[in-house]
Amino acid sequence: MQSARALSAERSVPPARAPWLLAGLVCVLIAAAGGTPPALAAEGTVSPPRAVVVPGFWDPRRRPERPDLSRLQTIRFITASDYPPFDYFGADGNLTGFNVDLARRICDEIKVSCTIQVRPFNTLLDALNDNRGDAVIASIAPTAEARRRADFSDPYYRTPARFVALADSPIGEVLPELLEGKKIAVIAGTAHEAYLKAMFTEAEVRPYSSAAAAREALRRKEVDLLFGDGVALAFWLNGSDSHGCCAFRGGPFLESRYFGEGIGIAVKRGNDLLRQAFNWALFRLWEKGSFTDLWLRYFPISPF
Repeated sequence: MQSARALSAERSVPPARAPWLLAGLVCVLIAAAGGTPPALAAEGTVSPPRAVVVPGFWDPRRRPERPDLSRLQTIRFITASDYPPFDYFGADGNLTGFNVDLARRICDEIKVSCTIQVRPFNTLLDALNDNRGDAVIASIAPTAEARRRADFSDPYYRTPARFVALADSPIGEVLPELLEGKKIAVIAGTAHEAYLKAMFTEAEVRPYSSAAAAREALRRKEVDLLFGDGVALAFWLNGSDSHGCCAFRGGPFLESRYFGEGIGIAVKRGNDLLRQAFNWALFRLWEKGSFTDLWLRYFPISPF
């Protein structure tokens, strides 16, 4: 089973998919100093100074119909616990993370009771199909293999690729024609390496064995840029491990043929009621600004 974890760890090249156009991404801009997020997002990804870009993957012109929620009594979510900031045990020993909190908000929106159980990641879809849970919210990408085993809600986040440079680097834009001769670190054998070799043909691509090695190469100025998974890089940039060394350059790359179609909630095949309920609840949470609040909590440095 391929997952967003595989993409974030940058280990595999996903199969070809229909392109996802950057212009189709809907975002809201929230002043970094604070402010109430608007209910509906405005189109565009370019943020003004001191702004945070919050992605939204729902078209306000295509509002999902509200299903008959009276038939839902309890939802048994299952997840893993080893993929911060999406699902992990906090310092207090309690399960937390973006996926976990989103599941709780979905239950509040649908107005049903929920449980959240933890299982090893590679057993989640088996547990779903063995009726040990009703839904999996654990950053599983809806690949062809996964879709043979489960149905998926609409995507609630994507894993963009991003460039990172040293904070004092003069590099601004990251268009292919502007990076001729630039040295770019990337993890070997990944979708990100394949994308660079296909699109940035005049740059010098330098593959490394791990994310840590690629990041260290940038810190030591062995390369000019680092290219990788935007979610993992945002988590790193916002944490203490980066020591404030670096910052994003340019915007997100969302080519689905390389970086996936987005992450949804898995349900048992044929469970259209639950899938439609999730689609409706996710749209409502985004429309009301609740999704934005949650995103800003976990991604003060946005992957987008």
